[in-house]
Amino acid sequence: MKKDGKAENCRLLLFDLDGTLLRSDKTISPRTARALEKCRKRGVMLGICTSRARQNAMFFIKQLQPDVFIASGGAVAKYKDEYVCRLEFSREETGRVIAEARRICGDDCKITVDTMDAQYWSHGMDSDGQDKSWSKGIYTDFSDFEENALKICVDPSDEIQAGRLREALSEYDCVRFSDGGWYKFTRKEATKEHAIRKICAMCKILLEEVIAFGDDYVDIGMLEVCGKGVAMGNAVEAVKEHADVVIGGNDEEGIAKYLEEMF
Repeated sequence: MKKDGKAENCRLLLFDLDGTLLRSDKTISPRTARALEKCRKRGVMLGICTSRARQNAMFFIKQLQPDVFIASGGAVAKYKDEYVCRLEFSREETGRVIAEARRICGDDCKITVDTMDAQYWSHGMDSDGQDKSWSKGIYTDFSDFEENALKICVDPSDEIQAGRLREALSEYDCVRFSDGGWYKFTRKEATKEHAIRKICAMCKILLEEVIAFGDDYVDIGMLEVCGKGVAMGNAVEAVKEHADVVIGGNDEEGIAKYLEEMF
C-alpha cells in the first residue's frame, strides 16, 4: 500500500491504545468496535501497539482478540500465540537504570518497571483515580530488585534532571510521554517500529500494507515506518507533522469515521 494507496491493499491495522483507540474514559466506542469487526470480516488483521505493560492491556486483548499484540513500547511482540520478539534489560542493566535514576533524580523519584509477568511501582497508587482497566501494580522500593525488565519509566522533577538522565543512559532508547513528565527507557532496538518490522516478517506482509494509528511521541517511528501513518486529532503536534493524515480525535469517533470511509 502506497502512502496514498487504496484501503483494499491494507492487511494489518495497528492501534495505539491510550489517546488513540481508547476514549478519555478508557473505553472503545461501540461504533469503533463495529468498524473494527467489519475490517476483520474483510480479512484485515487487527493489532494493538501500546506502551502499556502487557498486564495493563489485558482487558482490551480479551475484548478485541487482536492478531498482533505489541506492548511495553515495542519490547515485546506477539503474533497469534507466538512471541516474535522479547527484548529485555538484564538484571544488571535493570539495576543500573534504577540506580542512575535515583542518583540523578533523588531516592524518592517515581519509577515503574514492566516485566513479562507484572508491573512494579516505587510509589503508592490512588485506587480511586487509577484507570480500572489497569492491573494492580506491585509496590517495591527496588532495593533488592533482581528481575529482567522490558521497560523502565522514570518521572524526573524537571527538564534538567531529565536531560542528565538521558545523557547517563544514552545507550538505551528514551522517549518522553506527553501526559505528565514520565520518560520510558527500553533497549535501543525495543521500539514500536522495530517490533512492527519483526511482525511483518513473521506474517509475510509488507510494511506498505500496514496502517498505524497513534497520538504520542513514542508513536512517531511507527507512523513513519508503516505504509500509512494516521495521527489522531488530539495527537501532539510533532506526531501530526510525521503522519500522512490527521483524523478526528479519540473522543470524536475519529477512527470509526476513518475506517468507514476507507473501507
